[in-house]
Formats: sequence, structure tokens, C-alpha cells
Amino acid sequence: MRKTLTAAAAAIPALALALAAAPTASADVNDPPPDEKITLNVLTVNGSGCPAGTTAVAPASDNTGFTVTYSDYLAQAGGTSSPTDFRKNCQLALRVHVPQGFTYAIAGADYRGFAHLEEGATGLQRASYYHQGMSQTSQSSHTLKGSYSDNWQFSDRTEIAELVWKPCGEDRNVNINTELRVMKGTSKDTSFMAFDSTDGSVKTTYHLAWKKCDA
Repeated sequence: MRKTLTAAAAAIPALALALAAAPTASADVNDPPPDEKITLNVLTVNGSGCPAGTTAVAPASDNTGFTVTYSDYLAQAGGTSSPTDFRKNCQLALRVHVPQGFTYAIAGADYRGFAHLEEGATGLQRASYYHQGMSQTSQSSHTLKGSYSDNWQFSDRTEIAELVWKPCGEDRNVNINTELRVMKGTSKDTSFMAFDSTDGSVKTTYHLAWKKCDA
């Protein structure tokens, strides 16, 4: 049986700024827009964890979120690893086109991958996301300790009152930053942590919350 490690971490509270971010949005969180589908444009992909051609982004068919798939995102330390291999990162800038009359916030994310950590080694997964031009940032970090050799999963969810909404009627990119680190500690052999799995089917999933904008 495949073992999965799950951890929940609350995003940094945006306090009163989160509530003021979308003054023209109605107060209640709504169901996803039922008719028109969201579309995504990947504007930039930068980082040692996502070389050109190794990252794919796709919206969910029911407008509940989108997925990011990486095929060459691995950090490692120990053994014959290069000194720069211990940290990998990726920065994505996305333009989310939403149906007219709606706005959205990222309500949570599920991060999955595979890790092999020798006794004494530690792995770190870190992520943040924010709307272009807004100071509120949701961020989280999770750790794995060796010895460990299996698939992993970390899930983050943001409370409704702390959601950061894209301002209604404004086109703003959403920026997503992720990072993997492996610290060899007292171990000597190679340890690694990856946004990947043994079966190659792992995706990072971002969940969206929706609001209707006032006319």
C-alpha cells in the first residue's frame, strides 16, 4: 500500500486587507461559474526546478481549480550531488481569464511528489502565491525527515475570511512560487525530494473560490 503523508498549514492571515481587496465583490462565496469555462495563459516560467518545456498548466473542466505538472523538478544532496542541487525553485506567472461578473481567490493547494531521504537528512517544500500588485501573500512550508522513501502529499487550505480576491474588473496575474530543499544533515548517501512520483501521474492542484461581482 502506498503511504501518503498529509499536513495542513494555514496561509499567513491577510487581516483587514484581504477583506478590502475586492470592494465590488458580493459578500458570499459562490459556486463556480456553471456555463463559461475559465482559461489560463502561462506568461512566464522561471527557475531551476522548471526548465523550458518541463511544466504544464491546465484548468479543471468544472472551474474548481487548475493543475500544474512538473517533469524535471528535483532537489538533492549528499553523495555526488552538486553543491547547488540542494535547492530548486519555480516561479509561474499566470493570467486566469474568468467569466464576466465573477472574481476568484486561491482557496488552497495540494502538493504531491516523491522523496528518498536517508537517515539524518531533511526535505522542505515551500510555496506562496499572490495577485500582481497586491501585498497580501499566502504562503506555507512543510518538512519531511529521513529516513523516508515514498510518495508525499501536503495540503493547504485558507479560511474564507482570509481569502485574497482578485479585484473585480481588473486583469491581474497570479504569481505562484514553489521551492524544494534537501539538507543532507548527518547522512552521506544521496537524498532527494521531487515534484514527481514513481508512476509519473502527480500534479499540483490549486483550488479556486468564487464570488459574484456587483454590477
